[in-house]
Formats: sequence, structure tokens, C-alpha cells
Amino acid sequence: MKILHAVTIRAAVFAAAVGMAGMAAGAEPQEVVDNATQAIKDMGADPKMAWFRENVMTSKGVVVIPKYGKGALVIGGAGGRGVAMTRGGRSWSHPAFVTLSALSLGLQAGGEGGELMLLIMSKKGYDAILKNKFELGADASVAAGPATAGARTPVADILVFSRTKGIFGGLTVEGAKLAMNEDWNREYYKNEKVQPVDILVTRNQVNNAAESLRVTMAAVGGR
Repeated sequence: MKILHAVTIRAAVFAAAVGMAGMAAGAEPQEVVDNATQAIKDMGADPKMAWFRENVMTSKGVVVIPKYGKGALVIGGAGGRGVAMTRGGRSWSHPAFVTLSALSLGLQAGGEGGELMLLIMSKKGYDAILKNKFELGADASVAAGPATAGARTPVADILVFSRTKGIFGGLTVEGAKLAMNEDWNREYYKNEKVQPVDILVTRNQVNNAAESLRVTMAAVGGR
């Protein structure tokens, strides 16, 4: 397990990278919600995530990719499905489903991937996740999140934290594309017209099956 140390600029071959979204094929929306809940618990309990716990309640939102890259050694790339949530006080929105597609040069055979957390630190980052698609590093700046409690906050719209297993070097995040999974949002909220703003801003979309996720997210900052 380790904090992601480098964020490398690589945006090429997006069309190929999009194909990796299929790595989570067969995973249903609720399964991703449950996996995201566990990923947040893992990060909240990890002693190397002290800075994250200390600062999560100063963020404007999060994106949680609970299984990033695992089984995705396809065309040199990695990606994952996850959820985006926004914060208001100590309350977190219900999840909007997202897909992260990234070209991952240097990904080594034998790596199992891990859990990825994007901490939204600015209005620009907040506005970016409300789009149906945006590019990390272009539409919002990104930097590796620090590990040590009390460490200086990097100047970036989005801070990246990663817990990994096995050999998983050379992960690229800058240049990755984050897109709303509109089909899953419609399915989860039983609303054919649902938009990201309905879930993350006005919060008029509710699914009680996501309550554990929201409670777990709120508890991390109270540690």
C-alpha cells in the first residue's frame, strides 16, 4: 500500500482506453456502491492516509474508484467504475456513477490494482465533476495527495490518493477521462431524465441503498 507518488501527463489513445471500462462488466450499480463503501473504510483505517482523514471534510467532494486497474491489463491501460459524491457540511450527496478511463504506461504484469480516491478541493474541480465528461489535468489540475498529517496541501483542484496491491507501477492519472455513467444513474434512481446536478447539487435523487456509503463517508472525517 502506498500513496500515489507521481501524476504523469498522458492523454493519448483515449479511444483504446475507453475499452477498459468493460473490465467491470457484470458489476451492478449496487455492487459498486458497496465496494466504494468498503474502499472508504479501508482508506479511513489506513495509517498512511492520515492527511486524507484530516482534510476530507475541507473538500468539496470525492470520487471513489474501488477497483482500479484490477484485471485491466488491456492495451496498456487501466480504468475503473466508481461513484462521485459532493459534500455539504457533514452531509454527503447520494452517489453519481462514473467511469474512469486512463492510459497507463508502465503498468507492470502481476499488479492487482487497488483503490483510488480523488479529493475535490476547488470550485473548478467541483464544476468539472458535474460535467458528463472531463479530463484530469486539462479541465481540472491534479496532484498526488500527501500522506503525513499536517503536511502542506498541494495546490491543485483535485488530489489523488491510491492504495495498491501487488506490483502496480507507472500509473497515469493526469490525462485520464472521467465520465458520468448515465445509464447506471438512470437505473439506480429509476429516472430516465436524471442529470448529475440532480444527484450532486440539488440532491433531489435518493436511493436508500446508498445510505451506508453516505454514513461511512461522513464518519471518515470524524476520526
